[in-house]
Amino acid sequence: MEKNYILAKWLNNDLTEEELTAFKADPDFKKYEKIKNYSAQLKVADFDEDKVLETVISHKNTTPKVIPLYKNWMFRVAAILVIGLGITFTVQNFSTETQYALNGKRTSFSLPDNSEVVLNSGSEIKYKKLNWGNNRNLKLQGEAYFKVAKGKKFEVETHLGKVAVLGTQFNVKARKNRFDVTCFEGRVKVNYKDKEIILSHGQSVIFENGKQTITTNNAPKPDWLQNRIAFDNENLRNILDEIQRQYNITIDVKIKCPDALFTGKIPTDNLDVALQIIATTYNLEPKKIGANKIIFEGK
Repeated sequence: MEKNYILAKWLNNDLTEEELTAFKADPDFKKYEKIKNYSAQLKVADFDEDKVLETVISHKNTTPKVIPLYKNWMFRVAAILVIGLGITFTVQNFSTETQYALNGKRTSFSLPDNSEVVLNSGSEIKYKKLNWGNNRNLKLQGEAYFKVAKGKKFEVETHLGKVAVLGTQFNVKARKNRFDVTCFEGRVKVNYKDKEIILSHGQSVIFENGKQTITTNNAPKPDWLQNRIAFDNENLRNILDEIQRQYNITIDVKIKCPDALFTGKIPTDNLDVALQIIATTYNLEPKKIGANKIIFEGK
């Protein structure tokens, strides 16, 4: 308000020398001066008293509305601010939010309803913030552990299937053609193609190549959150894929992959131990080629 008052006085040439000096130091003074100079160049028609009187009489009930130049300038600034805020709101709420964990990393974050998510290595989640409380839906690539706040239906979509809950703790893994879901608290509904299964606390379901397997799991949380990977009758190729993802390395096998299946746990925080377990199980010899490449050869 103070600045508007000074601007009005300046336009009327009513500023004191001290006020004028201070006003000229204003960063916007040059803009105001240009507007004033331009306005001074505008030509106004000769004043006709009779015509003005006639106009006043014919419009005696009309009150003219005068918008001072400085107010017009303020309206422009306000309009720009409103447009800017509108664009910001649109980008923040209508755009898709993406969270991801690179190979060798994990990412923990909270959703708008304070549901907690931990992404395993090489995984990604996408969701929209807008109206999240009424549409708790997200898309997952890879593996994630969820601790869902109570509320309306919460859905996790993957390229293999869908999981729906109201408030619980569960793990979802969708990689290649394998879809794993484990319920750690409450109940979850799993949809896989034309099948629908309800899992309760301590139950897991695995879908792979059209085959369905239900198992029990009494662990309080996923093994990968405790720095180990659990495998159950898993082939070597899938095991190596997971090790590469967890340690952000590349592994080559110079012989034909053995057909034997592996059941056990491999650490995700000690590469040497992980490689030794594989080498011992499959009678292979690991060799490190640089910092991020491993080669397995036959003994």
